[in-house]
Amino acid sequence: MRTGRIDVQATSDAPPSEVFALLHDVTTWPEWADFATARLERPGAPDPNGVGAIRAFTGHANTREEVVAVEQDRHLGYVLLSGIPIRDYRADVRLTPTASGGTEISWRSSFRAKVPGTTGLIEKRLGAFIADTAARLAAAAASHRTSA
Repeated sequence: MRTGRIDVQATSDAPPSEVFALLHDVTTWPEWADFATARLERPGAPDPNGVGAIRAFTGHANTREEVVAVEQDRHLGYVLLSGIPIRDYRADVRLTPTASGGTEISWRSSFRAKVPGTTGLIEKRLGAFIADTAARLAAAAASHRTSA
């Protein structure tokens, strides 16, 4: 069974620090992403939203994920613990400053489908959801910047 891959890009007018602030703080996600709720199920240490944190989301699916990598203003990595029929899911969201002072958001994921023959469908549907989430993150960070 082939490994599924999702690679989406978005650009924000906000600097990486402002994009990262929204991405890193799980409590902000329902404000800008398509989730009904988002909460910290288990805090990381020493950073509650950092490595080891388990985040729970409700919406189209109820998912749980664990933060596995954090580089301030540059990178957030997480693995899916439960919620959708895939295994070995890992996502890395990387933030790169642009020449204009904004941020290039790169959201890359890989996974294996639990059900044979569904990798392409999952790539399409989950890829569309992640592309929407990245675009919403970019817009929310820019909006926070203009309203601050």
